[in-house]
Amino acid sequence: MKTRTHVYISGHVQGVFFRYETKRNAESLGIRGWIRNLPDGSVECVFEGEKENIEKILEFCKHGPPGANVTDIKINLENYRDEFDNFHIRY
Repeated sequence: MKTRTHVYISGHVQGVFFRYETKRNAESLGIRGWIRNLPDGSVECVFEGEKENIEKILEFCKHGPPGANVTDIKINLENYRDEFDNFHIRY
């Protein structure tokens, strides 16, 4: 079953390759969407794909890459829209 999540991740998540590693993991799982840094130091992302793969990427986001310190993650479930061709970093 395909699903979509809109996620906000707080903590020490910028300057630690969080976006790059999330993109790498998402691509390996066939997940589409995007990720970006926010001005307040948090990270925002949208994931679309198979439910089991979305669960895997969310598990990664709960701790992030080495050097990250995730203190909070907000996960909003949304209706699947099939609006992305790939996973990319937004600037």
